[in-house]
Amino acid sequence: MDEIDQKIISNLQLDGRATLKELGELTGYTSMGIKKRLESLQEREIIKVSALLNMESLNLTGAIVMIEVESSEAMNNILERFRNCPRVIHILTTLSGYNLIALVIAENQDTLESISVEKCSLRGSKGIRRSEFYPLGKIHYSPFLCIREYLAHKRTKITPCNVDCKSCQGYQSKKCVGCPTTLYYKGSL
Repeated sequence: MDEIDQKIISNLQLDGRATLKELGELTGYTSMGIKKRLESLQEREIIKVSALLNMESLNLTGAIVMIEVESSEAMNNILERFRNCPRVIHILTTLSGYNLIALVIAENQDTLESISVEKCSLRGSKGIRRSEFYPLGKIHYSPFLCIREYLAHKRTKITPCNVDCKSCQGYQSKKCVGCPTTLYYKGSL
């Protein structure tokens, strides 16, 4: 990336709908020059155009989940189990005591509590030595996150992590709104 690419990216981060003309005026390039640079940045997978959602506007609540796993096999199983979970925003591997750190979201505090302890919980996977669950307070700087709305299709009976919401105690007691991938979902995603 050069200085022009950095200007383009910085301005798109502030306003993702900036026009080619506006970006051109900022950089001294033509609209076609900006278009070629954007295409190059996308082809090289330096940028990706996507919509971020505002957690505060949607009244979502979140948590950080820290997990120490027993083995690389257990880690791979967890990563695969939650690959298509719309509640998991990010999972990061680390080089410390906790091997995995995840950012998860829920529609309300009761659902967050339910997904922290029920069958669909990251912490309920096999091969976990220890875990910690930290509900989020206020989000500073930007409440916009890459919430994986495209996974919230409401079409299946079984969740991507292989849990049946209808048999879950949290769902039955109406504490949890269910998984956004299932027919049983009662939330806002």
